[in-house]
Amino acid sequence: MMTRDTASLFAGVPASGLHSMPLPAARRGDAAIDASGAGKAAKEFESAFLQQMLTSMFDTIEGGGTFGDGASSDIWRGMLTEQYAGAITDAGGIGIAATVQRELLALQESSL
Repeated sequence: MMTRDTASLFAGVPASGLHSMPLPAARRGDAAIDASGAGKAAKEFESAFLQQMLTSMFDTIEGGGTFGDGASSDIWRGMLTEQYAGAITDAGGIGIAATVQRELLALQESSL
C-alpha cells in the first residue's frame, strides 16, 4: 500500500531527471549496492504512475460514477485509485518497476 502522496515522491527531483541527481555522499564511498532500496523505490514509482493513470481514467466518468458527484466523492475516488495502484503493483505491476530498478542500480554502480 502507498503511504505517501505522489508529490512527495518527486520532491527534489530536478527537471532534468534522475540522471543528474547525485547520490548521497554516504553511498558514494560504499562498495555495496542497495538493491532492496532500489526495488522499493521502483515499486513506489510504479504505484505513483499507476495512480496518476487511474486518476485520469476516473476523471472521464461523467456524473461522478459510483460515488456520485461532489467534494466527498473526489476524496473517496482518490483513496480508491491509491488502493488500486498499490494492488496492481503488489500483484506484479505492468513492468515499470523492473525497468526503473535496473536503471537505479546502474546509476549506483556507475557512481562507485
